[in-house]
Amino acid sequence: MTTTTSRLPEAEATRLVDYLAGELARSGVTHVFGVGGANIEDLYDAVHRGGAVRAVVAKHEFSAVTMADGYARTTRRLGVVAATSGGGAMNLLPGLAEAHASRVPVLALVGQPPTGQEGLGAFQDSSGKGGSFDARDVFGPVSRFCARVEDADALPELLDRALTAARSHPRGPAVLLLPKDVQQARLPLPGRRPAPAGGAASAPAASLARLDPAALTSVTRSLRGAGRVLVIAGEGVAADDARAELAELARRLGAWVAVTPDAKDVFDNRDPRFAGVAGVMGHSNVEDCLRRADVCVLAGTRLPLVARDGLDQALADTEVVCLGPEPAFVECTALGGGLREVLRTVAGRLPPLSRSCPRHAGPLPAPATDPAPRNTVPTVPPRSTAGTVPYPQALAAVAAALPQDAHVFVDAGNAGAGAIHHLPAPRHGRFVVALGMGGMGYTFGAGIGAALATGRRTYVLAGDGAFLMHGMEVHTAVEHAAPVTFVIFNNNAHAMCALREQFLQGGIRGDDLFGRTDIAAAVAAAFPTLTVSHAADATQLHKALLEGNEGAGPTFVALECDPHEIPPFRSFRSFAQAAAAPRTGDAADRPETESKESPHEQGIVRIG
Repeated sequence: MTTTTSRLPEAEATRLVDYLAGELARSGVTHVFGVGGANIEDLYDAVHRGGAVRAVVAKHEFSAVTMADGYARTTRRLGVVAATSGGGAMNLLPGLAEAHASRVPVLALVGQPPTGQEGLGAFQDSSGKGGSFDARDVFGPVSRFCARVEDADALPELLDRALTAARSHPRGPAVLLLPKDVQQARLPLPGRRPAPAGGAASAPAASLARLDPAALTSVTRSLRGAGRVLVIAGEGVAADDARAELAELARRLGAWVAVTPDAKDVFDNRDPRFAGVAGVMGHSNVEDCLRRADVCVLAGTRLPLVARDGLDQALADTEVVCLGPEPAFVECTALGGGLREVLRTVAGRLPPLSRSCPRHAGPLPAPATDPAPRNTVPTVPPRSTAGTVPYPQALAAVAAALPQDAHVFVDAGNAGAGAIHHLPAPRHGRFVVALGMGGMGYTFGAGIGAALATGRRTYVLAGDGAFLMHGMEVHTAVEHAAPVTFVIFNNNAHAMCALREQFLQGGIRGDDLFGRTDIAAAVAAAFPTLTVSHAADATQLHKALLEGNEGAGPTFVALECDPHEIPPFRSFRSFAQAAAAPRTGDAADRPETESKESPHEQGIVRIG
């Protein structure tokens, strides 16, 4: 398409991509993550020429989105990803789906073939013309806003709409489709406008409705009359930077505080009020506190299944109050609005005196100096093979080495379940688990994005399955000297799948158990400048992590784990208990392959 502005004199106009790069910089964006290509190269050229925004080239577009996601979660600014058309564009989808489900503000800038070639057999055409599919139909379901920029003159308005949509409740991705010729078109030089305070991504979201007076009165009455209160806090507390408000509410209520699996960092895990993690990877103490509570307060969480597994009956028997911009998935009295405002307002209506919480069993995390941290839930003793390190011991080593201002990104699988259950969150850093879509390999890009954005040491905790999917983003960390510590728990298996086969399907098929892979040796050979270690035990792991903390760039540690070790998943508890108990009577004669799902397990959410 030829626009009228494309014929403006050089002195009176600027390329659309230069305008776009400048607007990103004015909005507080410091990095653009992505993978280049012919239909997005003009934007990368503009970013390079502008100099205010740093372009980071990833190895795969999924990881580029997760870099933008990790950047957004740790800075509370807009994450930006840029990719070309065709396969590059399609590779963005899983990452955008995670950002959509987890309410993470991300802007995706997606190149498209020139408008004059649409519907005429253009390479990678997704215009919806000439029998091609329409990219808007693909990106629409995983975005809060999606538009094709048909003309250069339309960009300023569409960009404003995209930024507003990405950071308004419910937050999430916005997508702009940019044909190559439109990127190259010229725009009139814009008049100077003041940048939003703190950048567009951290500016206040679109105004929320005023607090409902009737709901506020009802919530206040319930909390004032409650003797025992359990607060379950979610990721929304981190997204709205409402940790101080949460702590003040808990202090005035004398409440126990539990967290959802993706929000372990929103409340000090060492505080006497800390009750543990709720849900499928959580602690039984949370259910005990809930059953004793007069009121349960949900703060910044809708309490999805993964966070309420095992709690439904106790929730049904307890008065529930939900604070935050979105309604909960359980029956409750909802007080909607911006979370910080809601928490401050509710706390302000309570007596200002600090109240101690009632006694409870914990669980405070085991001291990092313990060589073998206790489990809060019963587990079968690990059937370790030579050279393997049990997850609790490995995670105790991580806890002992972890800087308290570090960020932690936890991947899917047995290693992730162990980390959520055993590893205390750092006091001054994020503890991120991508539970929106739960995609394996998310952490490699996300950890790099966080480290580059904040300059802080960032730990990536992942299994070998996640590493084999997206672990080659280590290359990006090396190229950019990102301060990331990669810790790979290698059980040479998709072990959670294998355990599900054993416990729920009558026996292990074998296709999820693999031959041994020496990941440390492979990475050391591929990246000779990277510090790589293989830890044979928890002591060696701790030493390698401390050495990595002293460096400025990335470091990589791999250790061997037992694929038969049962992780702290609620759905595996009865099997762990049964495996630990002596077999008598008929059970002694029953083949192990006849394991069946017990009635107790039938109502439990499955993770796999």
